[in-house]
Amino acid sequence: MVQSLVDLKERQNRVLTIVKGKYGLKNKSEAINLIVDQYEKSILEPELRPEYREELLKIDKGKFKKFSSVERLRRELLDA
Repeated sequence: MVQSLVDLKERQNRVLTIVKGKYGLKNKSEAINLIVDQYEKSILEPELRPEYREELLKIDKGKFKKFSSVERLRRELLDA
């Protein structure tokens, strides 16, 4: 486990206290961990999340057409 000394402004300290109380956590460290976990799930760039690799593997198994040149791709798109 990593330990950190964190300087918080009054407002951020209040938010941690609210999160701590709302989720019945023991201390503000658990509140910070919860916030970081939720950040990871909702905001972190997809390529940085572990689930992204699984999604890429599913896409990779799909059906694809190969084109020998960009011109052939353009013809295919225009014909469609």
